[in-house]
Amino acid sequence: MKKRSQESEARSRSAAHVRTAVIPAAGFGTRFLPATKAIPKELLPVAGKPVIQYVVEEAAAAGITRIVLVLSHGKEAILEHFGRNAKLETTLKKSGKTEVLQSLQTLPRGVKIQVVYQEQMRGLGDAVLCTREAVGDEPFAVLMGDTILHSARSTISPTARLVEAHGICKTSVIAIEKVPLERVAHYGVIAGEPMRHGLWRVNDMVEKPAPAEAPSQMAVCSRYVLTSDIFDKLARTKRGKGGEIQLTDALRLQCAETPIHALEAHAKRYDIGNKDGFLAANIAFARLGL
Repeated sequence: MKKRSQESEARSRSAAHVRTAVIPAAGFGTRFLPATKAIPKELLPVAGKPVIQYVVEEAAAAGITRIVLVLSHGKEAILEHFGRNAKLETTLKKSGKTEVLQSLQTLPRGVKIQVVYQEQMRGLGDAVLCTREAVGDEPFAVLMGDTILHSARSTISPTARLVEAHGICKTSVIAIEKVPLERVAHYGVIAGEPMRHGLWRVNDMVEKPAPAEAPSQMAVCSRYVLTSDIFDKLARTKRGKGGEIQLTDALRLQCAETPIHALEAHAKRYDIGNKDGFLAANIAFARLGL
């Protein structure tokens, strides 16, 4: 009996471990044209570092060792950013520019990248569904490749907090933040009940509701840890708002069948996919000396 109990605990710990992160980065960046005509929005610099590098570093800080990048054809520059440039490295080494050379180590130690292509732009839900084979039957994180979450209150990354919450709840856990009522139409919004320490039990979700129809002001905040059964829900999800397959709609299906939770992010969100977010991030990070 004791051995069986130990095996059960070991399986529980294994199920709670999150080693893979999906980073959707296939979109065309239409909100930032013409700048993103040739340069992926995920490579736009914030304080001298591409936004997607901040995202990968956040994932690595949560103990994640495998990144599944969702790209569209023509955005291979993102993958090149995390690769080696032998000629440039040799030039910098000969010039004695050691600090600059070290800044080229863009991929955290021990982290590997795999690429999956999204052939058609059919929304976030479709982008995640494209990774089903790559992710397999295990919990995984999702981090939007054009959004930085920065917390001045905690040294623990938002994704690390989600991973920790998933380890306790063993459910999908979504990062949320309170937004002004007039902004709820831009986000997925939860209906739920606060539990403790910023953790919520989610009862329902609505994608981009009108302010009068919003179930709360708690909006989904660009970070998720999901259990693998979400893929079955995504496969059943019909096109929703904007004619796209919405991850929020799949989470509604999951919520109807199994418990899911949300965790207040306690971090400032910077959406680099639009000009206001890009400028705000650069100003804020310059002031902080980041």
